[in-house]
Amino acid sequence: MQFMIAGASATRLVRALLRISLAALAIGAWAEAATAGTVHSVGIMTFVDANTLVIGDWRAGEIHALNLPPVPATTPTTFNLKNVSVPIARALHTSPDNLRFEDMAFRPGTELAYITLSVVRGTATPEPALVSVDAAGKVRTVDLKMTPSTSAEINDAPASDKTFWRDAPESTYTVTDMVYYDGKLYVAGLSNASFASTLRIYNFPFTGAVTASSIEMYHAVHNQLETRAPIRKMTVLTLNGEPTLLAAYTCTPLVTIPLKDLIDGAHIRGKTIAELGWGSMPVDMVTFDIGQGPMVLLINSHKSADLLSVAAIAQASSQPGLSTPIKWPAEPLLGVKSTYIPMPGVAQLGTQDAQYLAALRRNEASGAMELVSIRKGAFLRLSDFVNEYDFADYKYSPNDTWHSVHHLLRTEEGYPDLAARAAP
Repeated sequence: MQFMIAGASATRLVRALLRISLAALAIGAWAEAATAGTVHSVGIMTFVDANTLVIGDWRAGEIHALNLPPVPATTPTTFNLKNVSVPIARALHTSPDNLRFEDMAFRPGTELAYITLSVVRGTATPEPALVSVDAAGKVRTVDLKMTPSTSAEINDAPASDKTFWRDAPESTYTVTDMVYYDGKLYVAGLSNASFASTLRIYNFPFTGAVTASSIEMYHAVHNQLETRAPIRKMTVLTLNGEPTLLAAYTCTPLVTIPLKDLIDGAHIRGKTIAELGWGSMPVDMVTFDIGQGPMVLLINSHKSADLLSVAAIAQASSQPGLSTPIKWPAEPLLGVKSTYIPMPGVAQLGTQDAQYLAALRRNEASGAMELVSIRKGAFLRLSDFVNEYDFADYKYSPNDTWHSVHHLLRTEEGYPDLAARAAP
């Protein structure tokens, strides 16, 4: 059979075939860089790029990089899923009660939330699962066995027979957070060494090269140097011209560590620049700039979120750092000042896109897991509250500047009829 192809069409065909060939070569090289391991558990994860998702696997003592198939870019839209457990459970052929939510990350440019879960199926070992969820509530499962992947080993993981509070294996803290920066994957967690708090650095794509540094820091609440408690959440910032790791710990010290100090085998003392409040654990840390300079938002388990400017963090990092305890209970805070943000009760937070954050959180009344968008800069959802503006007979005064904000947020949260009351 013969085909007649016009010049322009032939050119497009050749270009398409060339793209396919180059993609195949890239995938081949990517796959050959390291071996692929079987996924035994899923937990902390991060996107390296739009098609590469890295997941920590504490049971296997490995880190897996999944090569996801491309998906089209999507226009920003808001999530208002009031019980995301139901469609996820349906997709995984189980009931919502059997789901244990582990982590969430948004795939860049796609408006897709990826969620790692442990699924209880009546056996001693939960089954690892990964799903994507869109704003309409459509759930797709990711086949962890069939998705192309490479893996890197964690050689010094904690022993599985040691536990916290009797039933929490110490090895579950092998990976507590991961950040990708400039060709390297930074992995915080515990090791089996006496200085257990460890920061591992992997070249990425995985080549087998890995370094590890033990980390200590001064904890102003406990008034001691701590070498065991791991970094819980972290990000990389440029502070005073220097790439620097910003790390948050439980109960809640904020610490800076220059990346240049992270040399294999080194024991490093981070600089404590803030004590943000005792009796809480960091849940997530995100960075963004909405026109007021770079900011860091730290979500906490048992208190309100902390919003800090990168400029203030840089200023504090240029100083000697904290070395004296708090004056409990009258003065529980020290160092860099943060702005109170009313975002308690968040299980996971992700950067959805340039406009929105998205939160996995439990509904206080029903206990249902919600997946909802939160506009950057507002940092709340109006529908969480009932106040003066919400009464049907309320009339905005001509000089009231809140009506346009209320109109926008009510619309985004799925209440266009109520937004009409505040139409500008």
